[in-house]
Amino acid sequence: MSKRKIHITDVILRDAHQSLIATRLRTEDMLPACEWLDQAGYWSLECWGGATFDACVRFLKEDPWERLRTLRKALPNTRLQMLLRGQNLLGYRHYGDDVVEAFVAKAAENGMDVFRIFDALNDVRNLETSIRAVKKAGKHAQGTICYTVSPVHTIDAYLEQAKAMADMGADSIAIKDMAGLLTPAVTAELVGKLKQTLNLPVFLHSHATSGMAPMCQWAAMEAGVDHIDTALSAFAGGTSHPPTESLVAALHDAGYDTGLDLALLDKATRHFREVRKKYHQFESEYNGVDTSVLLSQVPGGMMSNLANQLREQGALERIQDVFEEIPRVRKDLGYPPLVTPTSQIVGTQAVINVLSGKRYESITNEVKKYLQGWYGKAPAPVDPELQRRAVGKEELIEERPANLIPRELAELRTQVGDLATCEEDVLTYAMFPDQARTYLEQRRDGTLQPEPLEPEPTPGGGGPVATRFKITVHGESYDIHVTGANPVSERERRFYMTVDGVPEEVHLESEADAAERGAKSGGRASATKEGHVTTSMPGNIVDVLVKEGDTVTAGDPVLIVEAMKMETEVKATVSGTVQGVFVTKGDRVVPGEVLVDIG
Repeated sequence: MSKRKIHITDVILRDAHQSLIATRLRTEDMLPACEWLDQAGYWSLECWGGATFDACVRFLKEDPWERLRTLRKALPNTRLQMLLRGQNLLGYRHYGDDVVEAFVAKAAENGMDVFRIFDALNDVRNLETSIRAVKKAGKHAQGTICYTVSPVHTIDAYLEQAKAMADMGADSIAIKDMAGLLTPAVTAELVGKLKQTLNLPVFLHSHATSGMAPMCQWAAMEAGVDHIDTALSAFAGGTSHPPTESLVAALHDAGYDTGLDLALLDKATRHFREVRKKYHQFESEYNGVDTSVLLSQVPGGMMSNLANQLREQGALERIQDVFEEIPRVRKDLGYPPLVTPTSQIVGTQAVINVLSGKRYESITNEVKKYLQGWYGKAPAPVDPELQRRAVGKEELIEERPANLIPRELAELRTQVGDLATCEEDVLTYAMFPDQARTYLEQRRDGTLQPEPLEPEPTPGGGGPVATRFKITVHGESYDIHVTGANPVSERERRFYMTVDGVPEEVHLESEADAAERGAKSGGRASATKEGHVTTSMPGNIVDVLVKEGDTVTAGDPVLIVEAMKMETEVKATVSGTVQGVFVTKGDRVVPGEVLVDIG
């Protein structure tokens, strides 16, 4: 076999820990290994983008821009790489072109070299501005195919997408297999035809979820792939990626050249193996082979999110029903790949369909926007009746969605005000306004505190932690500690709960006692009649659309609830007059509570 160079990108600093420990790896735990990583001979190191930006601000209380600058200094000889969601950047909505251009320019200025750019729908129109901005900055723009399986996702369709990205100026093409659905035969065919069709380097990024990724990597190499993503073995396997060291050893034995030094990789791996122990509380339950993904096409992270959402509602026994509903919803929506944000859009709607007992009786606002065209062009025709019900008489969007978004950077600067001390702060606020405002205020006040890695002591010096568990909702893991404290009465006991290090005092009592207390205090009672409006999912009130005395017709929206980062209208169950409204904006609500009374 002729000696050929296979370039390796390691995802240890981004996707590996995002997949296995909820993106919690801190910069301080990356830096000791950087000397070895920088000398090892990687083509690039993926270290930014994806969920890392969100996690830095929300949980770690780190400046993500400072992380990038720090890693750039610590890795002077290696390309740095990031994952960018096209027009979504690192958030969950489309941004104006001026925001996209400014974000890419600042990322490049702060040290980013390679931008892996994807769109959840594989709609290349949503990549135009990002690719153009990366090229303007003189950096490497990588056009990305989100691989999935459906009647319309064919090899020819992927080749057409790759050609379109090449025409936009992409410097390389990446195959992003986020759920581990690739098979060796399909990998060989896709890689082979990409190499035959385009004069561009081809990258393969495949998660190990189904157990087929190593076989796919080998098939890709035999078909002519140029670059492969791996993860150091300390954070490999499961919903992460195949191990770097194993592939390097196999390639060297087969006569391929990777340019990587196994001795240096071993030093870095031993460091991260010890570091991983610090984050045990964030370990994913899906850290082994999960072949069910081949049937459901539901990635492991999405499975855990749905399981915890259903457990929160006491409906975990319905999870198989949800898994069976997800492919049906996906078909109705034109077979979108299940990757952020479409995985959340499909998954949340499937949960609502199952728990309400009536498909699409309640449609999330995100599904409405999707069906209207705000996220781009669906891969296949959507269900016309569902589209009619969701969109009504509003016009469908046929053009590039961002064409309809006005320039917004100046307004964002005004909104964040003096909290922003530089343009990077403005862009952080653009991505996550609420979380960024909190972070910037705490930074100003000197009160930044990252979430703890170990249990907090019991308030008042009491006994040890009684209960400790994690809840993962839409990729965000919350570390919960519940500790017993003093009794209040024979039927009520006060507990202390910390959620990601923030203490919350709670009371636990029986359902009957809660109903009695609620009646006495004006709290929310349990729904008992048709006119009692409730919600099928726990969430937060985003808006209250009616007031006492209003006349409503059955089917009119009365509330907007946010759950799993998706907004849903809660509708009147009967026609009549609003007798009472028992919620306000920002309230937390759970299924079965009376939110609005219509009589």
